[in-house]
Amino acid sequence: MRIGIDIMGGDYSPKKTIQGAILAQKELLSSDKLYLFGEKNIILKHLELNNSHEKYFNIIDCKEIIQMGDHPIKSLKQKPKSSISIGFQFLSNGEIDGFASAGNTGALFVGGLYSVKSISGIIRPCLSSVLPKENGGEGILLDVGANADCKADVLYQFGILGSLLSKYVYGLKNPKVGLLNLGEEKTKGSLLTQATYEAMDGNHDYNFIGNIEGRDIFEETSDVIVCDGFTGNVVLKQAEAFYRIIKRRNLDNDKYFKRFNYENYGGTPILGLNKTVVIGHGISNEIAIKNMILLTKDIINAKLCEKIKETLN
Repeated sequence: MRIGIDIMGGDYSPKKTIQGAILAQKELLSSDKLYLFGEKNIILKHLELNNSHEKYFNIIDCKEIIQMGDHPIKSLKQKPKSSISIGFQFLSNGEIDGFASAGNTGALFVGGLYSVKSISGIIRPCLSSVLPKENGGEGILLDVGANADCKADVLYQFGILGSLLSKYVYGLKNPKVGLLNLGEEKTKGSLLTQATYEAMDGNHDYNFIGNIEGRDIFEETSDVIVCDGFTGNVVLKQAEAFYRIIKRRNLDNDKYFKRFNYENYGGTPILGLNKTVVIGHGISNEIAIKNMILLTKDIINAKLCEKIKETLN
């Protein structure tokens, strides 16, 4: 398996991305190859500082960097030699099996759409996030920011994508899909959620269990939570803020609350693309980078893109 990593992406790159790649390399099989995209001299310097060697990696020299604040479309056009641009070229050409980055989210999303493109039948690719359940399981929330405005058919398809991710990557046999709403009754909510409920109700594509409320997000009521990207992003940022408060008050020794730490999850795939692209948190440290790489491997191994294609066909 060949996994590409954007070494220049993230607030703490290249130091932390290199350290994360080194940690991941130690946990991968000898047949797995990590491709490091970034300025070669900088990569070699940090490998030496961390007592590692270039023989363990394939280094792809990239002379430009797409910064976190760069305009997604403009930067991809103006910086064709950037680590993100060249990483997508390798992915599109089949030279790597997956690409992961903690860099500019917009550039990664647009780059994925332009290079490997959406799976036929996908209305809008989306982003998901893992939320820890109190019972020990993992909940999938989607969309969490890629699609602020949605229609009912888009939300219906998010149910398919989330269900497949939950089933094939997180191992749930028949994940329960809930629609995030302000009440459990089918007549509650906005015109969008009411129309979406009607589309989801009684469908044969996934196990729809009805509306769920905000208080149910961390309970075992549902395994997959569907909402528009605006709502999902608010929920995700509230969960992150909740964890920061707990940590500041030294209450994060609790086993459950520790699972809110973003480091544990590494990143999230762009669901609906023809190939595996994983986006990490911009503030990722070496542990988060390592887990982002391992998540990329899990998604490739699960053949998630192929499962989505099969389901839509």
